[in-house]
Amino acid sequence: MSLDHLISIRDLDYREAVLLLDTAEQMAATQSRRVKKLPTLHGRTVVNLFFEDSTRTRLSFEAAAKRLSADVINFSAKGSSLSKGESLKDTALTLEAMGADAVIVRHSSSGAAHRLAHAGWMDLPVLNAGDGTHQHPTQALLDAMTLRRHFRRDPSAPDAEPLAPGTDLAGARVVIVGDVLHSRVARSNVDLLTLLGAHVTLVAPPTLLPVGVDGWHCDVDYDLDRALGEEPDAVMMLRVQRERMSAAGGGFFPSPGEYHTAYGLDSQRFSRLRDDAIVMHPGPMNRGLEISADAADSGKSVIVEQVANGVSVRMAALYLLLAPEGSTRD
Repeated sequence: MSLDHLISIRDLDYREAVLLLDTAEQMAATQSRRVKKLPTLHGRTVVNLFFEDSTRTRLSFEAAAKRLSADVINFSAKGSSLSKGESLKDTALTLEAMGADAVIVRHSSSGAAHRLAHAGWMDLPVLNAGDGTHQHPTQALLDAMTLRRHFRRDPSAPDAEPLAPGTDLAGARVVIVGDVLHSRVARSNVDLLTLLGAHVTLVAPPTLLPVGVDGWHCDVDYDLDRALGEEPDAVMMLRVQRERMSAAGGGFFPSPGEYHTAYGLDSQRFSRLRDDAIVMHPGPMNRGLEISADAADSGKSVIVEQVANGVSVRMAALYLLLAPEGSTRD
């Protein structure tokens, strides 16, 4: 892979995106063994630098690094020198001086990961674990991995049979629903799924769509029932990010009940989905708001599978950026 960092899906070309997904499948195959740990990154040190609270993403990156035999340092902004006013630059210099080999960063400010990677403060690979409302590339990759498995796998083939290398998502129809305005997941998924050949429709109330969304490579609809009537292969429900809405003053929709009525995947909408359609969610879920319990806990739901695939995708990203045989870095 020709990249030195993984900051944005837009930094990937088609070949690199497929390579990441194929490598993730190879990593997933190793996780069915009794001993899941690989020696690939033995002696390397990976730092989780999280300025925002996270459970799934932080633990997933930690598990991925450890399964590649890397040492992991978890660095939380709370309780660190950052809470005392230390700058991002000084933190970067400290991490490199400590012998870190890669930095995984999550930050509330859009562009923070790019700044850390390209400001010249350190010469380390940076993996973006989510920056503001900008990008969350590994989430999009794990979503694409999950969709690719269900959309392209031959239903008559054994479950253990791997996907053919180079498989993409040409022809897949995906509906992404909800709080697009605050969602780095939505932005990253539109970029990646369309790069892989899928057709994406965003569905949200006008107040939860960003300025300039008409320029994205996707369709936009305000009517969820109409979008679901097109019989999509996957429906991805986005979390309503009430913490960001509160910071902005609220007022994005009249009430939780009205939001669920208009844009929630309730039992009736769920029952109308195709038998082979899948239901996705990046988590954590607001049950009863964007998704009903019937949908979240159904056989169509691949939400738990998304979490498992996240470890494989993050193993693949670390491998391609850090392992001598996978990386182009000196």
